[in-house]
Amino acid sequence: MEDAVALFREGLSPDAKAFDYYGITPGTTENCPQPQYYAPLTKDRQSPGVTTCTFDPATGKMLVKGGLIKDATAMPKRIAPGIGTCPGCGIPVNLNLLLKGIEGNVVFLFQTGCGMVTTTAYPKTAFRIPYIHNLFQNGAATLSGLVEVFEERQKLGEYPKGEITFIMASGDGGMDIGMGSALGTALRGHHLLLFEYDNGGYMNTGYQLSYSTPMGAKSSTSHLGKTQYGKTFFHKDMPQIMAAAHLPYVATVAESNPHDFIKKAAKAAAYAREFGTAYVKALSACPLNWNDRPDTERKVIAAAVDCCYFPLYEIERGITSLSYDPKKSHKKIPVTEWFSMMGRTKHLATEEYKSVADQIQAEVDRRYERLAACAEHPLL
Repeated sequence: MEDAVALFREGLSPDAKAFDYYGITPGTTENCPQPQYYAPLTKDRQSPGVTTCTFDPATGKMLVKGGLIKDATAMPKRIAPGIGTCPGCGIPVNLNLLLKGIEGNVVFLFQTGCGMVTTTAYPKTAFRIPYIHNLFQNGAATLSGLVEVFEERQKLGEYPKGEITFIMASGDGGMDIGMGSALGTALRGHHLLLFEYDNGGYMNTGYQLSYSTPMGAKSSTSHLGKTQYGKTFFHKDMPQIMAAAHLPYVATVAESNPHDFIKKAAKAAAYAREFGTAYVKALSACPLNWNDRPDTERKVIAAAVDCCYFPLYEIERGITSLSYDPKKSHKKIPVTEWFSMMGRTKHLATEEYKSVADQIQAEVDRRYERLAACAEHPLL
């Protein structure tokens, strides 16, 4: 109680500083924890020059150089190998691709989920960079507060000027439970990157459906039977929701298009550091609950992109552009071809559920045509 009263009095004082400390105890070198397995990653080691980003005021776009897969091997892994994800899990694949494109120091916040559970088994952590765990519902708020603290400490001269990219990783339904917090952060425009690995369900608690689960998919809360065909409504379009918050940068990425992934990661980090909140979403495989083969996940993800269920695009300062058009590449496939690759949706590829599949196909096509129209008309 005494501390709370003192804090309030100090904060209400007309002489209060914009940022200050209360009850600080000086640390000692004797109590400094030592790394057990890996040496710390310095900024120099995390800056191999794989990608460079420069904002062009004339075009209003971030210009990216590099990002080639062969060059990205020079970037050290910020997440150590040997973590507890299932075989074929998309989370480490997507996280590593994201980090391949982000130069310099990185601070990671993970909301609860498979990504957190499988990398931080007590008392160890797989992270070789500063890491924070937060609950589903307020990870973005916590990270935005951390960014503000960091910026105030820079003003006080406690941290030198330099590039630090603050990233929140969310999945397993985190953009359902934590959507309000994420949108609040986006609207305030904090300098951070929101990364969603969307595996289409509440995976770490037994695959309950989420709003991003495909319509018709089986889950532990959407069943298949005489009067049921799986989830009964269409999936949430989170990138478009984030775009409506007028972020400087919104993008979708997929492991099947790694070069595009790395370049967008670099752009997102640059926008986050220079202009405000950026958002990137990856479709993330979950063989355990999708009920498919771990060794075919890249093909499954590629099929989701080729059927336009998960289109690859970016919205840069309000301007939409398609990164890959399956129609122009003559690779567009029906959505049922993707559904047939997974146990959770293969029933939709049968004659019995054709009417449901037709509804889904019509909605997927409608969303894609709308996206293509936005790409053709800058005003949209």
